[in-house]
Amino acid sequence: MTFSELRKKDVICIGDGRVLGRAADLEFDAATGQLCALIVPGGVGCFFHGDKGQTTIPWQQIACIGDDVILIASKKCR
Repeated sequence: MTFSELRKKDVICIGDGRVLGRAADLEFDAATGQLCALIVPGGVGCFFHGDKGQTTIPWQQIACIGDDVILIASKKCR
């Protein structure tokens, strides 16, 4: 899967069904090259809020990447 395909998917919180937005960027660990987080524009109220109104969703919170959506599992969204 390419990032351009990932960007077309809605990011949805499993806990309450909210659409959090769409992926705008990815965060990598420079030392290991490991994918760390998904960046979604705007504040969603349940994750770490980064600069410029972006929300950082830790990669560990991604439950599933489907054909049309990215499902986020978080106790903070429930």
